[in-house]
Amino acid sequence: MAASELYTKFARVWIPDPEEVWKSAELLKDYKPGDKVLLLHLEEGKDLEYRLDPKTKELPHLRNPDILVGENDLTALSYLHEPAVLHNLRVRFIDSKLIYTYCGIVLVAINPYEQLPIYGEDIINAYSGQNMGDMDPHIFAVAEEAYKQMARDERNQSIIVSGESGAGKTVSAKYAMRYFATVSGSASEANVEEKVLASNPIMESIGNAKTTRNDNSSRFGKYIEIGFDKRYRIIGANMRTYLLEKSRVVFQAEEERNYHIFYQLCASAKLPEFKMLRLGNANNFHYTNQGGSPVIEGVDDTKEMAHTRQACTLLGISESYQMGIFRILAGILHLGNVAFISRDSDSCTIPPKHEPLSIFSDLMGVDYEEMCHWLCHRKLATTTETYIKPISKLQATNARDALAKHIYAKLFSWIVDHVNQALHSAVKQHSFIGVLDIYGFETFEINSFEQFCINYANEKLQQQFNMHVFKLEQEEYMKEQIPWTLIDFYDNQPCINLIESKLGILDLLDEECKMPKGTDDTWAQKLYNTHLNKCALFEKPRLSNKAFIIQHFADKVEYQCEGFLEKNKDTVFEEQIKVLKSSKFKMLPELFQDDEKAISPTSATSSGRTPLTRIPAKPTKGRPGQTAKEHKKTVGHQFRNSLHLLMETLNATTPHYVRCIKPNDFKFPFTFDEKRAVQQLRACGVLETIRISAAGFPSRWTYQEFFSRYRVLMKQKDVLSDRKQTCKNVLEKLILDKDKYQFGKTKIFFRAGQVAYLEKLRADKLRAACIRIQKTIRGWLLRKKYLRMRKAAITVQRYVRGYQARCYTKFLRRTKAATIIQKYWRMYIVRRRYKIRRSATIVLQSYLRGYLARNRYRKMLREHKAVIIQKWVRGWLARTHYKRSMHAIIYLQCCFRRMMAKRELKKLKIEARSVERYKKLHIGMENKIMQLQRKVDEQNKDYKCLMEKLTNLEGIYNSETEKLRSDLERLQLSEEEAKIATGRVLSLQEEIAKLRKDLEQTQSEKKSIEECADRYKQETEQLVSDLKEENTLLKQEKEALNHLIVEQAKEMTETMEKKLVEETKQLELDLNDERLRYQNLLNEFSRLEERYDDLKEEMTLMGNVPKPGHKRTDSTHSSNESEYTFSSEIAETEDIPLRTEEPSEKKVPLDMSLFLKLQKRVTELEQEKQVMQDELDRKEEQMLRSKAKEEERPQIRGAELEYESLKRQELESENKKLKNELNELRKALSEKSAPEVTAPGAPAYRVLMEQLTSVSEELDVRKEEVLILRSQLVSQKEAIQPKNTMTDSTILLEDVQKMKDKGEIAQAYIGLKETNRLLESQLQSQKRSHENEAEALRGEIQSLKEENNRQQQLLAQNLQLPPEARIEASLQHEITRLTNENLDLMEQLEKQDKTVRKLKKQLKVFAKKIGELEVGQMENISPGQIIDEPIRPVNIPRKEKDFQGMLEYKKEDEQKLVKNLILELKPRGVAVNLIPGLPAYILFMCVRHADYLNDDQKVRSLLTSTINSIKKVLKKRGDDFETVSFWLSNTCRFLHCLKQYSGEEGFMKHNTSRQNEHCLTNFDLAEYRQVLSDLAIQIYQQLVRVLENILQPMIVSGMLEHETIQGVSGVKPTGLRKRTSSIADEGTYTLDSILRQLNSFHSVLCQHGMDPELIKQVVKQMFYIVGAVTLNNLLLRKDMCSWSKGMQIRYNVSQLEEWLRDKNLMTSGAKETLEPLIQAAQLLQVKKKTDDDAEAICSMCSALTTAQIVKVLNLYTPVNEFEERVSVSFIRTIQMRLRDRKDSPQLLMDAKHIFPVTFPFNPSSLALETIQIPASLGLGFISRV
Repeated sequence: MAASELYTKFARVWIPDPEEVWKSAELLKDYKPGDKVLLLHLEEGKDLEYRLDPKTKELPHLRNPDILVGENDLTALSYLHEPAVLHNLRVRFIDSKLIYTYCGIVLVAINPYEQLPIYGEDIINAYSGQNMGDMDPHIFAVAEEAYKQMARDERNQSIIVSGESGAGKTVSAKYAMRYFATVSGSASEANVEEKVLASNPIMESIGNAKTTRNDNSSRFGKYIEIGFDKRYRIIGANMRTYLLEKSRVVFQAEEERNYHIFYQLCASAKLPEFKMLRLGNANNFHYTNQGGSPVIEGVDDTKEMAHTRQACTLLGISESYQMGIFRILAGILHLGNVAFISRDSDSCTIPPKHEPLSIFSDLMGVDYEEMCHWLCHRKLATTTETYIKPISKLQATNARDALAKHIYAKLFSWIVDHVNQALHSAVKQHSFIGVLDIYGFETFEINSFEQFCINYANEKLQQQFNMHVFKLEQEEYMKEQIPWTLIDFYDNQPCINLIESKLGILDLLDEECKMPKGTDDTWAQKLYNTHLNKCALFEKPRLSNKAFIIQHFADKVEYQCEGFLEKNKDTVFEEQIKVLKSSKFKMLPELFQDDEKAISPTSATSSGRTPLTRIPAKPTKGRPGQTAKEHKKTVGHQFRNSLHLLMETLNATTPHYVRCIKPNDFKFPFTFDEKRAVQQLRACGVLETIRISAAGFPSRWTYQEFFSRYRVLMKQKDVLSDRKQTCKNVLEKLILDKDKYQFGKTKIFFRAGQVAYLEKLRADKLRAACIRIQKTIRGWLLRKKYLRMRKAAITVQRYVRGYQARCYTKFLRRTKAATIIQKYWRMYIVRRRYKIRRSATIVLQSYLRGYLARNRYRKMLREHKAVIIQKWVRGWLARTHYKRSMHAIIYLQCCFRRMMAKRELKKLKIEARSVERYKKLHIGMENKIMQLQRKVDEQNKDYKCLMEKLTNLEGIYNSETEKLRSDLERLQLSEEEAKIATGRVLSLQEEIAKLRKDLEQTQSEKKSIEECADRYKQETEQLVSDLKEENTLLKQEKEALNHLIVEQAKEMTETMEKKLVEETKQLELDLNDERLRYQNLLNEFSRLEERYDDLKEEMTLMGNVPKPGHKRTDSTHSSNESEYTFSSEIAETEDIPLRTEEPSEKKVPLDMSLFLKLQKRVTELEQEKQVMQDELDRKEEQMLRSKAKEEERPQIRGAELEYESLKRQELESENKKLKNELNELRKALSEKSAPEVTAPGAPAYRVLMEQLTSVSEELDVRKEEVLILRSQLVSQKEAIQPKNTMTDSTILLEDVQKMKDKGEIAQAYIGLKETNRLLESQLQSQKRSHENEAEALRGEIQSLKEENNRQQQLLAQNLQLPPEARIEASLQHEITRLTNENLDLMEQLEKQDKTVRKLKKQLKVFAKKIGELEVGQMENISPGQIIDEPIRPVNIPRKEKDFQGMLEYKKEDEQKLVKNLILELKPRGVAVNLIPGLPAYILFMCVRHADYLNDDQKVRSLLTSTINSIKKVLKKRGDDFETVSFWLSNTCRFLHCLKQYSGEEGFMKHNTSRQNEHCLTNFDLAEYRQVLSDLAIQIYQQLVRVLENILQPMIVSGMLEHETIQGVSGVKPTGLRKRTSSIADEGTYTLDSILRQLNSFHSVLCQHGMDPELIKQVVKQMFYIVGAVTLNNLLLRKDMCSWSKGMQIRYNVSQLEEWLRDKNLMTSGAKETLEPLIQAAQLLQVKKKTDDDAEAICSMCSALTTAQIVKVLNLYTPVNEFEERVSVSFIRTIQMRLRDRKDSPQLLMDAKHIFPVTFPFNPSSLALETIQIPASLGLGFISRV
């Protein structure tokens, strides 16, 4: 297909632009061959006629489709050209904030000029182990690729970082080294990786400076070789430097600075240790104030100085050497301030006592006069004489500057050498990775010798780069078996020949430097004569005879010849150097040692320095020639040699390229200047890479990828089972020109533009399909709309017609209604008129009849009233007479009542005043609700009192009235008497008149009193009503307050509840954090323990194991102490190598400490003996008390049975005490023999201990037999009791009752009696022997006390002796004492052995007699009785069926038990065939038996061996999931058993009564429960690591890369990264693979019987790993952030949730761990345009951090043309809305995070006595008890 066919209407192209370099435009019509003008439409809306070049007729570059914009690899673009590269870089840098981009094998890094959070340790872990093309571009990806290729190919690697100043080369190299240091670690404990990183601050301080382009510009090139051992761990490093810019020491341009170290020194001048340097502000020194910019914004030179010194200390440079370095640097600053005074034109002088020179001389330790002389003079040596010639002021200034530059250069080299010494490793280097940080191509307005050397180095590097790219292309073609055609690429060998060949520029420069009168002008003329018009790459400027132009690979550069010769010679006066070599400051001459090696600051001392030899004033004739020859080695020659060495190193390694780009010259963050970027892209070779790629077949697709992408272009008949043949058939139809593509073995190769053509065909096909779909859907929608409209029209018509019918019906109804209304209205009018007339007639009649009736009524009424008047008049006359009499009586009453009323009024006034006062006192008391209520009640009471008083007054008034009435009666009597006594009538009349007056007065007073009472009553009622109102108001206020209080209480309760919930959550989080911290500490402890074991094994292999006789165990450890804990074990074993390394002269303190420990051990033994004695006494007292109790019991049985029972109890107690004594004695012997002292009889100890153990075991067996026989005897003796003694007994056997033969009973009784007597005698003898042993122990205790006193006396005596004699005497005495003690113990063992043998004999006799007795009894019992009672004859073997849930084993079989049950056990067989947790049950049953025996040592030994063996198994097979899961389950079960049978109430409540009988009785193993819990935590963490290692390779492939829903995700073109994968494809994992693996994990956990809660925690951890790894990869892979990938992720997550539901694990919390991944997938699928979308995203993504949300939005990439990118404004909106969210700034999730694990108590319902030990375990030496 011709390229011109792609120039159709709407095709987008790039056209050149002077401002933007390239501008995008769109074709307005199709291009036809022969057209000279293209009609274009620019993006800003303008139309343009673009004229084609008539000569070349080249069409403008086509623009890539939008879906390819922003690709990770530039080679993935369909069109590979400059504008496409520039645009892709700009979009990634500006829109997506991505600074790294691949360009084939090159990583392009753009300096963002701000700190980005993409270099943390989490990012390093994410890139570690990943293929280079799988993750987004990053410097870590390049470093990982180099690291893996070094390990895979066994070939050294190199990373070449280049770019111009300010592009970020140093930072990129620093991050690459940080990656190596973090990933690999160091091979020793010297922290080599920290030293490698610590070299950066040192080299930056002495080699970096501020320039106009960069605040931290490296002014030298460096190549750092990081060395690795065979395990690819860092062991050291080496640094090579190139072309230090020495001229910066004495001169800086405007806005630039000198090297950082000078300003750091000046900023730290006030420090006490720097006072002697006599420094000050940087502006006071000539060498630091020329740039006028001594301060860098945002940089604190004081802190940087502290970092530099810290780095020097870390690298082993001592403080004295550091101060020496600072003295030399300060001397350089003072040297720059030395001023010269001209005496004439050819000579100069220094002012007398010149302070700067004086300070310089003091700091350098040289003679002031001598230095002053040689700064102003120089020596000229001829063959015959030597002349001293003065020099001019200009020459003196140049010589001073040359000396300063030379000193600084020497100091720089010295520091580099000593840094290399510090980084050097004694271990042999297996391989290395080199990091080259070198200056990029430079061109300035004035270019001198430095730019020439820099550009020369870049020419060499570009040549190497071109050859490497060409080689890779050739290898790829040959690998795919594609015909190789020579690709034409730019070869810059002619330019290199121009510079370095014979008679080249450098050769002519060196030749001119040898000439006595050579100048820059003569050298320029030689250049013109040699190369001008002869070499096309060499030109001469038109207007200059002192410059030349070289056509470099990047651009033409004009060099000014001025200064070339001087800089190439690097001349320093030899006399000045001699003065410095004669310095008293010993470090200074070291800088100028050429042949001798400088003293290392890390090892040499002041007394160990090599004396320096002074060069004689007149050397011999042989030396000058050699010295002169060495001095003739020019700077250019040295640089060329070092560059050739560098190129040889790089050619011997596999290179990796990083090209740093400076986006703008103003250091603005994320600002892209297209002009500057294009200039650098051309200079750094990126475009050359693109050109080489485009010249061949730049686009490469695998057959599967091609088929998936372009399946839409195939018909169904074209699809074959063979994907390769299918692709070939389709391509032959689509692209007719076969030269445009090639078929390889695994890939299809396309020429440039062919993929774009295929994309166009695919887009056209999809567009046509879309149009067809749209057409069909739109037709369907319109038809649906038409039918809907037709149906709606019919409905409207129906409703309209119905409405019209209803209106007509309404009209008819209205007409009929109007007629009816008129009829009724007319009827109403007539009826109303009739009613009015009728009513008027009736009214007239009624009024007339009423008038007549009223007249008759009035007449009758007058008559009636006349009668009434007569009646009332007559009555009035009678009443008047009566009233007169009453008036007199009332007057008397009134007088009396007036008097009483006045008194009452007085009281009432007083009370009224008190009421008013009461009111005043209680004004303002409304808030006191309860008091006011009380006062209201009092007022009510007062009111009642007043009412009572009024009632009393009324009563009094009534009584007075009665009295008056009685008085009236008396008066009437007296009147009658007065009639009789007429003489007294007149006086009585007068008295009556007076009484009337008094009565009237009394009545008036009564009225006034009543009015006052009424007023008071009204006032009181008003007061009461007011008080009631106030009370009501107060009640309302009270209710309001109560309501408010209730609400506040409710709010406070809710607040407190919320706070309580929050605090509870916080406490839970704190608890989880503490638990996590503790478990991390356990993990670290486990790691250190494993490391210690590894070191111990290595030491064992190296032959450094100490001799057995030299190891001493700390005797302070008793059996009850923590010697079985792991920390003490580690501490004890760690002492072994330390003790072996101690010199012989330091052994004396160790022996003295041993003596003190032995003495302390003696004291402890005495205490233990005392404890034993107390225990013995206590047991004797208990025995006596038990005897007394037995005597007090009622005599139920006969005398003989009671006596025999008592003897048996004594026998049992004596046997128990004897057993305890044997155990204690054995423990004491083992403790005493713990120190490994080579005393005589030590082998006998072991023999005796073995015998004692076997005897004790035999004794236990015999004891059980005795117990069984005792029960048998008791039952038989109870059976022969007479029947009259069985009234209250319930334990007699029925067969005895059936026995009728008295002779048989008597015979049996006699036999039992004899047996009892025999037992009694044996018990008596055993008791005597026990008393003898107790007495012996008392004697031993007494002897130990005496021995202790002797030891104290001896110690007091020894302390007075000299140290040597004291130690010797102490050791001699101690050896003697231990020997005697051993002999005593041997005697005791012999006695014990005799006693045991005696007891064994007695037991045998006893058993024999019992057996005979049983035979005799069986003969006397009838067969019927045997059939009726088969259980009666008890045999000893049958008793074993009643097991106690214990397992017995011998002490020497412990290792065999551990070996068979733990070390050699195969989990798979146990999990399938046996009950879960069987090893844990067996171990616990063994522990139970040791506890039953009260054997402390056995318990601790077994537990310690178990724990250590489990650790060994996990260390050996720790990567096997089944093994780790099996032992995690068994460890938890063992822990649960220790809890379940511990005897604690909290654990016993879950047990059955039988299980509670199995609880431990003698030991509290809480300490070991904690140790087992810690062990379980370590196993759990190891299980999680195993899970992670198994799941890690599956997660990314299964969750992200694999298309679970086929056809949803589109495949985009890939670049060259896929072919540089470091690891071959091992097969693709799918989601089904993950689910199968999860099923496998779950089934194994269930088979091993793991606790359900623990399974939930494991599943939660697994799902967290899946979610975290998937999300981290999603955040680091731009190609995965698309809408279709979000759908795939959500589907995969739903499958995981379905798995949880199937396994009933939804409550495990595993689903919540996937929430960040779910929200990220939703974020990929939701709309991302409007503000509402932004609000929805912010509320939806609660589990994602702001950084993660923004990262996903930035990475969102459309897979096809129908999706849209996220706009920058929308991302900013999201950031604004989330700015207040407080979350972690970390981008990635911590995939290594392990949730804290808990082990909830899970008791077992399994009965221990029912457990059977299978023979397959090989535990036949264990017996059930």
